[in-house]
Amino acid sequence: MIRALLLFWLLPLGFFWSWYFLSLNDINFGTLFFSRPLHDHVFAIYGSLLGVEPELLPAMIAKALFVDSSIVAAVIAFRQRRRIAAWLGQAPVVAGVPQEPFARSDDSRSSAP
Repeated sequence: MIRALLLFWLLPLGFFWSWYFLSLNDINFGTLFFSRPLHDHVFAIYGSLLGVEPELLPAMIAKALFVDSSIVAAVIAFRQRRRIAAWLGQAPVVAGVPQEPFARSDDSRSSAP
């Protein structure tokens, strides 16, 4: 499920930002899709729908995607918290069950953990 979430989250983001930077720099490969006039037209339409200047939209989109990506990363980190803790070396995981980091041994006379 996490892989599917990442796939369906990262692919649209990668598609959008690749289109944005290619069309912003007018690297169009001979197509209208990546051309600067289409870029300007799309942002003019989107800006008029939202009632903001088209120049402000890329920063607004970047901020929104940063917040949304942070929320998605927090959900993934929460769901994988045991695996992340084991990776950081705080709590070893054996067969998906967290173990005590320092189990007391009966052979030892020390009271230290």
